[in-house]
Amino acid sequence: MYNIETQSQPTMYFIGVSTSQSSIMRVFPLWMKELGRPEVRLQGVDLKLHDEPERYRRAVAQIKYDPLSLGALVTSHKISLLEAARDMFDYLDPHAAACGEVSSISKNGAALEGHAMDPITAGLSLDSLLGAGYFGQNKADVLCLGAGGATTAIVLHFVHKPDAADRPRRIVIVNRSAGRLETLRKMVAAMKTDIEFEYRLNAIPEVNDQLMATLPPGSLVINGTGMGKDLPGSPVTAAGLFPLNGVAWELNYRGELAFLRYALAQHESRGLVVEDGWLYFLYGWTQVIAQVLKTRIEGPLFDRLASIASAICSPALPERAVPERLRSLTPGSHRK
Repeated sequence: MYNIETQSQPTMYFIGVSTSQSSIMRVFPLWMKELGRPEVRLQGVDLKLHDEPERYRRAVAQIKYDPLSLGALVTSHKISLLEAARDMFDYLDPHAAACGEVSSISKNGAALEGHAMDPITAGLSLDSLLGAGYFGQNKADVLCLGAGGATTAIVLHFVHKPDAADRPRRIVIVNRSAGRLETLRKMVAAMKTDIEFEYRLNAIPEVNDQLMATLPPGSLVINGTGMGKDLPGSPVTAAGLFPLNGVAWELNYRGELAFLRYALAQHESRGLVVEDGWLYFLYGWTQVIAQVLKTRIEGPLFDRLASIASAICSPALPERAVPERLRSLTPGSHRK
């Protein structure tokens, strides 16, 4: 039924939109050498956003039926791929089942497994960015621009935080299509949480500017729309004011990154901490590689892989942009 390519060496796939432009294509061989697996190669699979279901099924079938196809990392297609090929998986982890997405495809013997790693990787990135007790200290809110897989993962991370000081009082989620908002609403309604959620259907950047203006000081604004990388533009305008003494997190680390540029322009005047998606990229890839290769990547090994990556490619920000007055106080304010 499917035209399966028989690989001649162990192969991991990168299912994305413009995979050849990603730094991982240069980083991956060096990481495999560091991990003692130099025979493993990475192959990109470029698909259109919301592509035809059959194209997703062919990509999954290649992994499922070729012995040397080990697994894949999925970026912009996490939800669409699972919707098209759910029946081809023998196991979905609880996060994948709850979120309706897969970011990691791996094998366990003959069984094909799907994992949603974003709740873990987003959590690791947020913990590094904010530090412990951030919301208890700042009484801040969260504005998530976009309601896709990354925002779903961020919601799960905050909802499951055991310490109330690590949970925001309110999370506002904005999306330009109603379907994803309703999916998130249903997911949250099924969970027990003291976080107040608001859902806004909107595609106009100036309206998002107005929403930012209502946030209390210290609030976190996240660009999870894909705009600035997979899509042109920004969910906010250059005139929008970020929250005073707040945090701006651009989930991408390459592309036009207009949201990141707007935030950087205000990082001193508004006391704004600005982070790009580099750390998210590192955690995302290392966690999926660990799942596919059945190994552990943490501690000094993670630091070595991060150092290798930083040496051969340029993140959007060489280090987290932290206002001078906060530099000695902000957890993780300098990259390793």
